[in-house]
Amino acid sequence: MSRGPHGHPNRALWSAATYHNMSNMRGKGSQKKARLERLKNEIVDYVSNTPGASAADIVAFLSNERKMRNHGLTTRKVGLFIPLHLADLISFRLDASTGKRIYHAAA
Repeated sequence: MSRGPHGHPNRALWSAATYHNMSNMRGKGSQKKARLERLKNEIVDYVSNTPGASAADIVAFLSNERKMRNHGLTTRKVGLFIPLHLADLISFRLDASTGKRIYHAAA
């Protein structure tokens, strides 16, 4: 590895090599797609059966009822995940008293 001044590794080479290795790990494999599709399906099913669910309700359902403990979603991430992946299937309204998003199936 190339050394810069003061004997430290050259950051330009290190960051380029690190970026190259990290970009290889960001694949869209079939298992990753299957997990994403299952997560989407579980959220859509839950919101369809339970209109008026909050993000905390969705995360609790996934963790406790469906035993998807490693889904990686928190209540804050649900607020980003649904509009990004499920905008055509699920919509929300803001609760006036709490300011929380209340999710329901899109019409």
